[in-house]
Amino acid sequence: MAAPKKYPDELRERAVRLYRESEPKPVLRRLAEQLGVHHDALRNWIRQAEADHGDRHDRPTTAEAEELRRLLKENAELRRANEILKAARADSTGRRNTLLMAEVFDDGGSGLEQENERCARGCASAMACGSGSSAADALARAA
Repeated sequence: MAAPKKYPDELRERAVRLYRESEPKPVLRRLAEQLGVHHDALRNWIRQAEADHGDRHDRPTTAEAEELRRLLKENAELRRANEILKAARADSTGRRNTLLMAEVFDDGGSGLEQENERCARGCASAMACGSGSSAADALARAA
């Protein structure tokens, strides 16, 4: 969670407006002192306002910065989801499927051996291997 703002938004807007509307431009330190804010804070507020109005191109606008934060957050969330999926994929091996199939096959192992061969090739079912029969067919043979 972000730290609370030290200065209220109204003060920021007023300070920037005072600076922009003044002719000649006041010395930042003096204006900051009169407003009771740090001169670097005032300088940053003015630069950001200039970027938002299109007067500066060396820093992103407020809208662009918000969009960047949103995209970075979304990217981090997607990376976490990918890591979870990768971990799940690594845990999902043929052995797990073979153990489940061993409980189903009670015919002396002939159907189980076929399924073991398919799982060893990295396939969860015969359809994935392209052999034309499915795991449902293997279950029917075992019955």
